Amino acid sequence: DKGLAQGVYVGLPTMATANAMYQRMASSYRSLYSAEEFPSLVLSHGARQLSKEFTDSVSLSCQVSDSNYEKGELSASAYCNQWLADNRKKALLADVGVGTIDQALMGILPAKHQALRLLGLASKVLLIDEVHAFDPYMRKLLITLLKAHAAQGGSAILLSATLPFSFRKELVATFSEGAGFFEKMLEKKTDYPLVTHVSESGVNENAVATRKSVQRHVDVRRLADETNACHTIQRAVEEGRCVCWIRNTVGDARTAYDELIASDWIENEKIHLFHSRYAMIDRQAIENDVLQRFGKHSTAHERSGQVLIATQVVEQSLDLDFDVMVTDLAPIDLIIQRAGRLQRHIRTAVGDPIATDDEKDQRVPPCLYILSPDPDKQIETDWLRALLPGTQAVYGHVGQLWLTIKALQEKEGFDMPEDARFLIESVYGEASENDIPQALDIACIEADAEKRAHQGMGELNCLMLEKGYTRSSAGQSGGWDDDVNIPTRLGDDTVSVVLVKDDNGVLVPFAKDVVHGWALSQLSLSKKVWESAREQIPQQWLSAIEQLKADVPALKWLEVMPLVAETEHFYNAKDGWEAPLRRGTGL
Repeated sequence: DKGLAQGVYVGLPTMATANAMYQRMASSYRSLYSAEEFPSLVLSHGARQLSKEFTDSVSLSCQVSDSNYEKGELSASAYCNQWLADNRKKALLADVGVGTIDQALMGILPAKHQALRLLGLASKVLLIDEVHAFDPYMRKLLITLLKAHAAQGGSAILLSATLPFSFRKELVATFSEGAGFFEKMLEKKTDYPLVTHVSESGVNENAVATRKSVQRHVDVRRLADETNACHTIQRAVEEGRCVCWIRNTVGDARTAYDELIASDWIENEKIHLFHSRYAMIDRQAIENDVLQRFGKHSTAHERSGQVLIATQVVEQSLDLDFDVMVTDLAPIDLIIQRAGRLQRHIRTAVGDPIATDDEKDQRVPPCLYILSPDPDKQIETDWLRALLPGTQAVYGHVGQLWLTIKALQEKEGFDMPEDARFLIESVYGEASENDIPQALDIACIEADAEKRAHQGMGELNCLMLEKGYTRSSAGQSGGWDDDVNIPTRLGDDTVSVVLVKDDNGVLVPFAKDVVHGWALSQLSLSKKVWESAREQIPQQWLSAIEQLKADVPALKWLEVMPLVAETEHFYNAKDGWEAPLRRGTGL
């Protein structure tokens, strides 16, 4: 409205958060512009066609007509909105865009139409949420994007609840370099929350007030083994409270779920499983059920005695509220995120929501239970692996995990927001490594080496901006070619798999007879799990799979798993993917 930017793009970590933000922006984005302007709003991610709000908005724009148009003829603004919406790479040209951060990161990778994406971001406000959650590979991509965006006159707002000082310093330096500012120096302020503002005139770091609703003390208690975790859940259920146990691997989540199902103190209908290995059609159904049962507006009747066994899928994105939270040990920033789902909203003693924010929560004070080995006993090399082998495979820097539980156990909990900065720097601060027990050094060195390797991969894949628009700007990444797919995320070497079924010799989507069946039939698997499963596909189906991928362009970069007689037991809607590995245990 004041002419300070041409638009906004909101980059979020997941499609779920993007869908939720799109709904919120739909009711407010017009206030960013003057009354006589008609800005476009577009959702941008790989499964946006599954968002009813987005598809309805496009359909509505196509129906717009005014006195200057014949019936059925599109107005200019409606045509523009439809044109922007028909392809993700054009979506960044919209006045206001909401999507995953991946759509923006592709602007600094050597991929077709890369320049169109950067053009769409030019002179806009780039708003990125959950910056702390980026792995080393994505951090390198983010740094390059921030530099390019600043160089072409854009502004950026980076949000994080758990950002270490070292990373904040790097982000400030990168934006300053791209914008051509003189080097900006940060004070190591301990205020929390803190707003850091970088401009040509300098750096300002300002403390901001905390909402009363998030000011609280959370007790922390360590659980020595899974038996203690189950007993904790049993006590809570018998008291009529709802519980979530966040496990760090799908395998551990399945184990805990099976153990609870086999117990005699809880009805099976009150035990729920939610992880990342569901086809999209089933994941959407489970997610809606979880939100209904544990969401902001859930009632005491819906919540009482309910248990959710979940993985990191509930760590962010979903507005959930549990009376009791149990979690496997994880890095401190993720522990804080998980604690944010513990008594998140104000409720009565039995769990009914209280509408007014000025009331106090009437439940038993929040306590976060952490399944973890003892940080004070004599530390051996298998300190973590003996109790949580899967966790060490996911979060390899065991030293940071030791620092996390050490800090939490010494304080016996934490106060928010007062302790947030202390906890983050206790784990990620430059001096913290000196406190890690020597027995964990090898695991820490291996984790650091992997981190550097991922950073190097990010540097290799990013465009060399100083070379301009030339083929050589791709360096050694092999980009610009149609048969090269450079990812925006490395993650844990996951692959996207489409489940298909046999319909009289023809392969059809698992989500049959629904709109967007191919997209709704997708799920994500670790590369190790997929490679084992692929070996078990019957030979007679291999040629049919290749023909299917040739006939359906959307499947070009995806893997295909036929659920036929020999493999149909690999997946079911309740438990998700459960095909065992032939070698090892997997995650």
